[in-house]
Amino acid sequence: MGRHMTVLCMGEALVDLVPRPDGSIRPQPGGGVWNTALALGRLGVATSFAWPISRDAYGALLLGPLAAAGVETSLCPRSDRPTALARIDLNSGNAGYRFDDENSAGRMFAPEQLPPLSPDCRALLIGGISLAAEPCGSTVERFATSAARRGVPLMLDSNIRPQAIQDEPKYRARLERLFALSHLVKLSAEDAAWLAPAMAPAETAGQILARGPGIVALTCGAHGALALTRQHRLYAAAVPATVADSIGAGDSFNAGFLASLLRSNALDAPDSAALTAALALATKAAAITVSRPGADPPWADEL
Repeated sequence: MGRHMTVLCMGEALVDLVPRPDGSIRPQPGGGVWNTALALGRLGVATSFAWPISRDAYGALLLGPLAAAGVETSLCPRSDRPTALARIDLNSGNAGYRFDDENSAGRMFAPEQLPPLSPDCRALLIGGISLAAEPCGSTVERFATSAARRGVPLMLDSNIRPQAIQDEPKYRARLERLFALSHLVKLSAEDAAWLAPAMAPAETAGQILARGPGIVALTCGAHGALALTRQHRLYAAAVPATVADSIGAGDSFNAGFLASLLRSNALDAPDSAALTAALALATKAAAITVSRPGADPPWADEL
C-alpha cells in the first residue's frame, strides 16, 4: 500500500467537459469523490482511492493528478469500459451537470472488484453519484456497511445530483440507511432542499443528526457553513473569494473538514475548538477552489 493509509475514498471518477469562453471544451478530471481524494492528498493526508479506472485516454487523465498529490491508486481496478463523462453548463459560475455514464468503468463497479479493507484505515469517504446508479451504488453501500460495522468512521457526502438518479425511492432509502451508519455527514443547502423541500436546510441537517451521525456539516455557499453535533452548533462565515466557478468547492470543504479533525484526533468526539478549526480550514479550502476554474483544490502551503 505504500504510505500508511489514513483515508480511503471510494466513489466516482469521471471527466468534466467544461466549456471555455471561446466555445471549445476543456476535459477536466473530476467526480465528487475523486476531487475529495485529490484535495486530501494535496493537504498531506495519506489517502487511497478505490474506483474502477478505464484504460482509455481519460483514465490516464484521472490517475496523473492523484499520483502527483501522493494519493495511492493501487486499489483501482482497471477496466476496458469507457470513462464516465459529465457535461457541464456554467451559469454565472454555478455548474449544472449532465452525466454520460451508461456501461462506464465506474458505473459497472462490481462486488468482486472491491478491495480489502486495510486495518490502518482511519476513515472511509463515500458519496456523490456513485450511490445513485446501479450496480455501483449497491457495491459501494456493501463495502461501506461492512467497514462501518468493523468500526471504521464513515463520512458520507450527499452531493445529490438529481440528473444521475436512476430510481428515486431506492436512492432515498439508500441514503437513509447510510445516514444511520455514518459518523460524519456533509450536505449542501441544495442537498437539503432536495431531501426535504418544505424544510429549512439547518432543520434538515438537525433531523439527519438525530438519525445517528456524530457530526453533520451543512454548507450554504456564500452564506457560510454549519457544524452540528449533539453538544455543539457552530457557524463559520464564507471566506471572501472572487468566484471563477463552483466546481469542486464542496469536495474541497470535505477534505479540509476531515483533514482537520483527523489531525487533531477529534473525529470521534470533537469539542468546539476542533469543530471551529475544521470549519476554518474547510471554508478556506473551498474559497481557494472557487477562485480557480474547475476542481483545482489547494495544496497545504496555500493554507
